[in-house]
Amino acid sequence: MSARRLLLHHSMYAGGSLFLIAIGAILYWAITLRVTGVDVHMVGLILMAIGVVGLLFSMISAATMRRRV
Repeated sequence: MSARRLLLHHSMYAGGSLFLIAIGAILYWAITLRVTGVDVHMVGLILMAIGVVGLLFSMISAATMRRRV
């Protein structure tokens, strides 16, 4: 894979992570809906946590990829 394609691949991970963070924040702070058996606020927190971990992973991966190229 070329360096440009790898960078695009890593930026797609970052975009997906930012999307998860945004959806999680909306669920946590903006939604007042109550669903039986589902804690919407907890789902929002989980999505934000997954998004942050994914964003960190993509940043670390992109940084190590730049050193190799």
